[in-house]
Parts: sequence; C-alpha cells; structure tokens
Amino acid sequence: MTGYTYILRCSDGTFYAGSTKYLEDRLEAHQQGLGSNYTTNRRPVELIWSAEFERIDEAFALEKQIQGWSHAKRLAFIEGGFDAIKGWSARERALRSSTSA
Repeated sequence: MTGYTYILRCSDGTFYAGSTKYLEDRLEAHQQGLGSNYTTNRRPVELIWSAEFERIDEAFALEKQIQGWSHAKRLAFIEGGFDAIKGWSARERALRSSTSA
C-alpha cells in the first residue's frame, strides 16, 4: 500500500513531519485539531512538502529521519531536496573538522 511522508509549517513557524496512507484525510485531521498533540495548538498548518512511496514503511522511515533533523536542515531540505543537505550529518561535519585541523 502506498504511503506519504509530509512536512507541515505550523502557525508558530515550526515544522512537523509525519507519514500516512491517506494524505488529504490526514491534513484535514491536522486542521481540525485531531492530527497530533503537536499541531493541535499550532494551527493553522500548511503543507509545504510531501512525497509518495510505494510502501508505508518507506514513508515512515523517512518521517523518522526528518524528525531527527534540526530546523535549519529541514528548511534546507524543503527548499532544495536531498542534494541541499548533503554533508549535513554530524558524522560528515566531524570528519571535515578533523581533516581541517
């Protein structure tokens, strides 16, 4: 079954990442305050990025990955996709720091 990963911009400027089988229904739930505790008090929310996957577990895996990112990394990803965040991982930054020292 297909799945979606999505990113919402909340009314306070924060981002919320989620995954679902039914994107339109999930967005409506968020707008009604039923989507999640996080978005309930940060409405209205705006869908700013989404991707469809062949399987829901793929969508869920990307959701969890995005949830571990900083606000800045999420913004870079939204604006430029995966190419924009190459080299953003803590491991890659640490490797660059150790070779430049």
